[in-house]
Amino acid sequence: MPLPAVEDLVHRLEQLNEIGVALSKEKDLTKLLEQIVLAAKAITNADAGTLYRVTDDGWCRFEILRTDSLGLAMGGTTPTPISFAPIPLRHRDGTPNERMVVAWSVLHGKTVNIEDAYDDTRFDFAGTKAFDATTGYRSRSFLTVPLKSHEGRIIGVLQLINAQDRDGGEIVAFSAADERLAESLASQAAIALTNRLLIEQLEELFESFIELINVAIDEKSPYTGGHCQRVPVLTMMLAQAATRAQGGPLSTFTLNEQQLQELKLAALMHDCGKLTTPVHIVDKATKLQTIYDRIGLVETRLQVMKRDATIAALESKLELATDGADDLAEIDAELRARHAALDDDLAFLRHCNLGAESMTTEQLERIESIAAQTWIDAKGQRAPLLDDDEVQNLSVQRGTLTHADRQIINNHAAMTHKMLSALPWPRHLRNVPAIAGSHHERLDGKGYPRGITSKSMSMQARILAIADVFEALTAKDRPYKPGKPLSESLQILGHMAQERAIDPQLFEVFVREKVYVEYAQRFLDPGQIDPVDEARIPGFAP
Repeated sequence: MPLPAVEDLVHRLEQLNEIGVALSKEKDLTKLLEQIVLAAKAITNADAGTLYRVTDDGWCRFEILRTDSLGLAMGGTTPTPISFAPIPLRHRDGTPNERMVVAWSVLHGKTVNIEDAYDDTRFDFAGTKAFDATTGYRSRSFLTVPLKSHEGRIIGVLQLINAQDRDGGEIVAFSAADERLAESLASQAAIALTNRLLIEQLEELFESFIELINVAIDEKSPYTGGHCQRVPVLTMMLAQAATRAQGGPLSTFTLNEQQLQELKLAALMHDCGKLTTPVHIVDKATKLQTIYDRIGLVETRLQVMKRDATIAALESKLELATDGADDLAEIDAELRARHAALDDDLAFLRHCNLGAESMTTEQLERIESIAAQTWIDAKGQRAPLLDDDEVQNLSVQRGTLTHADRQIINNHAAMTHKMLSALPWPRHLRNVPAIAGSHHERLDGKGYPRGITSKSMSMQARILAIADVFEALTAKDRPYKPGKPLSESLQILGHMAQERAIDPQLFEVFVREKVYVEYAQRFLDPGQIDPVDEARIPGFAP
């Protein structure tokens, strides 16, 4: 072999090594497919190249098409899609499609090297000739190489057209060296493509797993299900707003692609710890609710007391009648008064059970007074109208949760961190557990579960914390409260920024970049979107 040919082969082998390295680094699937075609054309000096993907349902689908002499570029990163129909591997009757060279290469897993398509009798090149007639092109030499995965499955086909002589530029047949180099490249390309597909499939599987967890939370409690869907959206809105902010203290703030992915995953899974929280606490719509609302038991006891009062009145009437007395009006009046008092107590307890407003000292004292009343239970024993647990629950001063309930609810953040920390996160996602588990922490150290301060709270966790609070304030699907209007929610959030419960700089971005407006338009009821005077929002300077 002449020296120039040896040098050319060495050069092309070096190209092949460089291409292999480049393919292994490419993370974008579309760009990877495009690189495979461009690299194959370069290494074989082909004028045209096409890459097909083999689909699971038996088709060879066009992905990339390039023809230099025609200036034709379709598929891949170009704006022009490929309009050609896919090639079937089998006919409608199930027989193999042996006449199409691309299909044959897939079916047999072999390379096909054709010197001149117009002289070939093995394959049907009618489509190629029609293309030539339309464009004035002359398709001559073909090199069709299957891309085989590590499992031996054909995942694609690389087809090169019209090899060009490196000296004169005329169209020649693909040489044996071209064929071997193309096969080597196809092998490297198949590995890179398989790896990229496996990574994408694993990412898709993981995201589907996250969705499965959120569906499980949704099925467990419809009140947290909507929350799990909305918080990630709001989180990414705020993150993007913070990175595009032109002025202010966050003008240099940025999150790279991996940090954004960490934040998104953390937001999606921030409440996965609620899978361990009892449903009756997550959904506690009233103070006496457990598996059911125990106000029904209290109602029953009061009805028993009314019944007993009625029986006592009738017995008193019977005694008077036996003694010959004929004035029973006083007994009836006492009975009506007793019934009215019991009805009033029941109405009061029903109102307290809702937890819609803060309890006053007088209301708490009245609960104790009512609890001290007695009734005759099913065993015939005299018992307090309310037991200690019922008194404790009805005496909750704000909302429906007791201190013990609140501790159980708060534990979900610690469980989120614990559950996520048990997963083998890749290096670029290793902060997901810490971000997700910190969504209830505060910059002033008064949050939970760890009580960390601003020094230990990442910007991603601070973004998630604001999204979590604002969603909770405006949420209209909670069992214990209606969704607050926009202006009131911003007032509350502003006070939290002043107290350094949330990050004041991120809150400024939240308002200035109109993140709250975008979120409200997507998720709030029209009745919640009231006028907002930004100049009156605490912690924000227009």
